[in-house]
Amino acid sequence: MARVRSMSTPTVRLVILGKRLKDLRTAAGKSYGDAANVLGVSELTIRRMEKGEVGLKIPYVRNLLTEYGVSGQQEIDDFLALVEAANRPGWWHRYRDALPPWFKTYVALEEEAGVIRAYEPNFIPGLLQTEEYARTVLRAGLGRGAEEEAERRVAFRMERQKLLARPDAPRLWVIMDETVLRRPIAPPEVMRAQIEHLVEVSAAPNIALQLMPFALGLHPAMYGPFHIFRFPQPELQDIVYLENLIGAVYLDEYDDVSAFAEVMDRMGAQALPVRRTAAALDAMRKEI
Repeated sequence: MARVRSMSTPTVRLVILGKRLKDLRTAAGKSYGDAANVLGVSELTIRRMEKGEVGLKIPYVRNLLTEYGVSGQQEIDDFLALVEAANRPGWWHRYRDALPPWFKTYVALEEEAGVIRAYEPNFIPGLLQTEEYARTVLRAGLGRGAEEEAERRVAFRMERQKLLARPDAPRLWVIMDETVLRRPIAPPEVMRAQIEHLVEVSAAPNIALQLMPFALGLHPAMYGPFHIFRFPQPELQDIVYLENLIGAVYLDEYDDVSAFAEVMDRMGAQALPVRRTAAALDAMRKEI
């Protein structure tokens, strides 16, 4: 059975630090019990710390590093600085009033990923939406009487997009179904501006955009959208994100992630190449 993990927001970095603590403990020949005795806690607490399931307390980590034989002051200071950073709320914390709890985890993953791969059959991916397109989609999803919340979510979505302009920006590879562009979910002028935006951003070296035209028939991901996150840190395995009507799930079992990665690779070979996609988008823009 697939393992589904509902992760708390800071877990991305805490998983890395927890894994490093585990490696240090193992290298020092210490058991869970040894570590627990040093801190005066249960072995379960040590296990949860090493899995990134709880926040890390500076005094606890300092004592563990000493117990594990880490004696260099600079090494200790560097590790504790990482702990402090991992415990700080992300920038998205100020938008917590407008976000469902399960999506905060998505943003944490997005911030840490080195590569983001996505298939979208219904909407332009949030990282590539124009402000007006985002506003149209979010207002429709929230319904009447939620204009203020919709505006907060629009602002949040625009803030997320700054990720792609960072010096260490992730590589974004998106495959979109033609339905995304053909369905009239926004006024013509909004769709036209949105397609123009796609053509512009697709020229960025870290963005690859492919279109899956109707004419190519069936493809391996007809069941729905998904995202795959890959991280530069070796301690983190790839994670698949699946969203549904009432929430989301995150898959990290190797066999599950491999299945989605294989489908993404097959679709990439089937969809229009990047250059032909840009030409197809430009042609669609002129049709609107």
